[in-house]
Amino acid sequence: MQISIIEARDLSEAWFLCLSKTLSDGYDYRIERGSYKGQRRKQLDFFVCSIKYPGTRPLIPDVPQGVPAPSTMEYVENYLPYLMTEHRAEGEQYTYGQYLEKQIAEVIRMYKEDGHNTNQAYMTVGEPKAIYLPDPPCLRGIDTRIKNNKLDFYIYFRSWDLWAGFPSNLAGIQLLKEYMASEIGVEDGEMVVSSKGLHIYEYCWDLAKLVVNR
Repeated sequence: MQISIIEARDLSEAWFLCLSKTLSDGYDYRIERGSYKGQRRKQLDFFVCSIKYPGTRPLIPDVPQGVPAPSTMEYVENYLPYLMTEHRAEGEQYTYGQYLEKQIAEVIRMYKEDGHNTNQAYMTVGEPKAIYLPDPPCLRGIDTRIKNNKLDFYIYFRSWDLWAGFPSNLAGIQLLKEYMASEIGVEDGEMVVSSKGLHIYEYCWDLAKLVVNR
């Protein structure tokens, strides 16, 4: 197993470095179960990426002219209710917010009332029966820590679409982190993200090469 360790300045650089690493070191396989079944993707064995200043704007990466943007801030703003509230639109199997909404409030309360020095402020996504869903949640947990008066996030995805999912997810989660830091009364901090399923679908390989080789 190859463990890829990436250090990035901000979300845009993290996306670029992860694209480059996945193109160069990812293994190629055909999907037998899951999204885009039957198609190919490149995937890292396991990766960890530390992001020093995830709040640096813009939160969405810039791409060369002629390459479609992987996400937009309009999309991220529409994504926030899915991330932070229990509301579920018709046809949705789940939302991250149905798991996170009450936990967000509890983590804020915990830090404000009980103090910052704890390892218990962890937010879980999913439940045992989620494995029976056609598409179980990709985000599985957000761990938190306050150190030096800054709120840091530690995020794990079981499977993660690097091209479009990564920038949209992390921009939304960064806005969540900023909200929680403000409510707690601390500064916004760093991010560490990890996954054993960071991948690029075959239809994005050429686009990813254009971004990396610009």
